[in-house]
Amino acid sequence: MQIIQDDLSSGEVIALLEEHLRDMYATSPPESVHALDIEALKSPNITFFSAWIDGALAGCVALKALTENDAELKSMRTVKSFRGQGVASSLLLFALEHAKIKGYRSVSLETGTQDYFSAARQLYKKFHFEDCEPFSHYQLDPNSHFMTRAL
Repeated sequence: MQIIQDDLSSGEVIALLEEHLRDMYATSPPESVHALDIEALKSPNITFFSAWIDGALAGCVALKALTENDAELKSMRTVKSFRGQGVASSLLLFALEHAKIKGYRSVSLETGTQDYFSAARQLYKKFHFEDCEPFSHYQLDPNSHFMTRAL
């Protein structure tokens, strides 16, 4: 697997992120969707990565700088045909290592509380993320599950 810093110009990457947004709006109330669109992911405080296997897009992840010490995991997504093959674990490990190199002391995330997000919550727990209170701009929301991990 090759993981690269991505400029969000590939049609494959854009299609995956559009699918991600559609799924988020299909599973959560609109006011509880915190997924970012393409333009928001191009913000200078976000570093976006894509994963490729034999020339095919396998997944993506982004890190958003919240402060000089804290980052947020965003847009974690695996292409359907690559699910169950360790892509998400590899992307998560890569993002955590990148966060350490950048000097962050913690990485936090928001995911859904619905059954649809169960696999994601299990993955994050496997990598030592712990439940936490809302962070940054987030507010308590019955549809949001917050997690954090010290680095």
